[in-house]
Amino acid sequence: MSDGLVGGADVGLELARRLLDGVGEAADRDGLTVSAAVVDRGGHVVASQRMDGAALGAMTLAVDKAYTAVLWQVPTGEFMASTQPGGVDWGFNTTSGGRVVVYAGGLPLFADGSLVGGLGVSGGTGEQDEACARAAIAACGLA
Repeated sequence: MSDGLVGGADVGLELARRLLDGVGEAADRDGLTVSAAVVDRGGHVVASQRMDGAALGAMTLAVDKAYTAVLWQVPTGEFMASTQPGGVDWGFNTTSGGRVVVYAGGLPLFADGSLVGGLGVSGGTGEQDEACARAAIAACGLA
């Protein structure tokens, strides 16, 4: 499909590749080396990339950020305050087999108001990762 969605409901490979290209362009512009992953609505990886020189652990975090964003349909950074010691969501990061990430860099992907997948970026600060993800999403015309 020309919009990059499979059956109009999930991120397809074409769109996933465009998102990864957008992340790479934003990271290059900001002087970052990151890993990025795109998942479908079920949290399954559609495509991923690790830039040359990106930290080895960044890929696992990118995948789990994308997974978390899909699971809860919110940016992963929204969990930062509530998951601190004594917060109402303290321990939340240990749920779902320890895959939940509670800092910035994971964003849900929406098309026409419907969840279609998630994008996770890791390698910079959480704020830098999220900025790369937002730039890629905007370049692809998604919310």
